[in-house]
Amino acid sequence: MPARVSEAVVLQTYPFKESDLVVSFLTRDQGKLRGVAKRARRPKNSFGSGLERLSQVKMSYFQKETRELVSLDSCDLIRSQFGLLGDYGAAVALDYLAEISEQLLPPAEPNERYFRLLLAVLDHLRSGGAGSVWRAVTYFSLWAVRLAGILPELHVCLACGNWLDNPEGREQAFFSRYRTGLFCEHCRRSAELGKTWELSITSRDIAEEMLHKSVGQIAHDDWRRETAADLRQFLVRQIEHHIERRLITVATLEAA
Repeated sequence: MPARVSEAVVLQTYPFKESDLVVSFLTRDQGKLRGVAKRARRPKNSFGSGLERLSQVKMSYFQKETRELVSLDSCDLIRSQFGLLGDYGAAVALDYLAEISEQLLPPAEPNERYFRLLLAVLDHLRSGGAGSVWRAVTYFSLWAVRLAGILPELHVCLACGNWLDNPEGREQAFFSRYRTGLFCEHCRRSAELGKTWELSITSRDIAEEMLHKSVGQIAHDDWRRETAADLRQFLVRQIEHHIERRLITVATLEAA
């Protein structure tokens, strides 16, 4: 019998040796783990289609403290994302969710809230409907950044500390590739920020709504690629600054 059985979501797989796979997977109880699935690349194996990207599975594995990689025994498929692959935009969104999860999550640190976030967003993608892809990836990006502890204050200028949403009026907010956080118009001009982009008041309101509602409760009207595009760009900048590398899937997603 395997030493542990965990509900998990498969994030990435990598070829290993002649017929094996290294599998990165997010468990509900143990966080992100990596393991070796022996003979998984052979036509007849004990894993079936359970190791497909972002499949929800029940993973059986052996875990030894002296080894970085666990040994995967088998996995039982709970829910596949195969039905989304016929929609190019949704398929690219799956790549985006997997890459962010793989890059942002530290190994072996339980994070059930992130696990539940991923399942909720996948459910929303499967529900379909107009704008579901852009609503899902925007919501996921915001909450992934927040749960990683790297979401800056959205109402305060990082440089001067002034409130951007004050009784006299709401100020413009800007962000830079090289700095985290938001800046007011004055600090944008006086600080050495390089190229900057505006995070619109509309997108700041969308972010505030998303922080207080589930993805299914977000307004369904008129969601297109242009909706909150600046918010997604801002969140990607926070992630890339944190992981110190560029995300590969962003350009493909935004062009979908």
